[in-house]
Amino acid sequence: MLDVGDGQTVWFGEAGNPDGIPVVCLHGGPGGGGSRGGWKAFDPAVFRTVLFDQRGCGESLPNVGDPAVSLEANTTPHLVADVERLREHLGIERWLVYGASWGSTLALTYAQRHPDRVTGLLLVAVTTSTPGEIDWLYRGVRRLVPDAWDDFRAGAGPGAHSDSSADLIAAYARLIADPDADVRERAAHDWCAWEDAVIAHESTGSPGNYARRTGLDRTAFVRLAAHYFGHHAWLRDGELLAGMDAIGHLPGRMVHGRLDLSCPAQTAWELAKRWPSGRLALIDDAGHTGSPAFGAAIRAAVDDVARLLR
Repeated sequence: MLDVGDGQTVWFGEAGNPDGIPVVCLHGGPGGGGSRGGWKAFDPAVFRTVLFDQRGCGESLPNVGDPAVSLEANTTPHLVADVERLREHLGIERWLVYGASWGSTLALTYAQRHPDRVTGLLLVAVTTSTPGEIDWLYRGVRRLVPDAWDDFRAGAGPGAHSDSSADLIAAYARLIADPDADVRERAAHDWCAWEDAVIAHESTGSPGNYARRTGLDRTAFVRLAAHYFGHHAWLRDGELLAGMDAIGHLPGRMVHGRLDLSCPAQTAWELAKRWPSGRLALIDDAGHTGSPAFGAAIRAAVDDVARLLR
């Protein structure tokens, strides 16, 4: 556990070769802490792999699933500072940064703030959390799943029955922080049902991926997602794409499902065009949750970067 200030303590763990290539894994969500799958992606003989749970979720404390816990000190700049503090704590000069889904936004943000501390980037299911991407996920994709979106909109309550994704996200942010546990549980259920509906319609989707979360884990995930996306991740519209000049020299590998309904492939495509040292693998049969070919592409990307950094 690492004290990062602001009354926050983050869980972190290491695996693999202490003298290997350092890599830090940034999980999705926001608020998707608790997964230890990142360790599986990296050969323990080759890599020194660092995982951590971002503020407020997983084993980090305090857990924002408790509505009494403030979100004031939980923003993208805070998370970027936490990544850098963890690097310093571990005595790592520079490291490879791996990010999946929301983690790709955080990885790009960190790299653009600290390019001299990054050896390369591995990004999976790429998103930059722009207002347009957020609006797509919570409104635009309703064109493909209108029944599920009507349920999602109804769950926001009578005061939020508009076509505005911002209104819906704000409504759920209020509900998930309600003093009544039943209200919070219903909001968490309805939000996760929507997320599941989107990925379930991908050809290799994993229905129930979000609903499997329970208790504080699920509430923290929804509360942080609504908080971050309600503030457009504290990033200017298009900031990360415009900032690629600062990191274009770094080796980068992106793996993205062509059928990803949550995070359309256009973002990864535009990043690849602005990234001279980057490479994008678009996997035809994969959505947001991957496929066997998707997994193979991630392993190939990891091996490729390992060869470059040895």
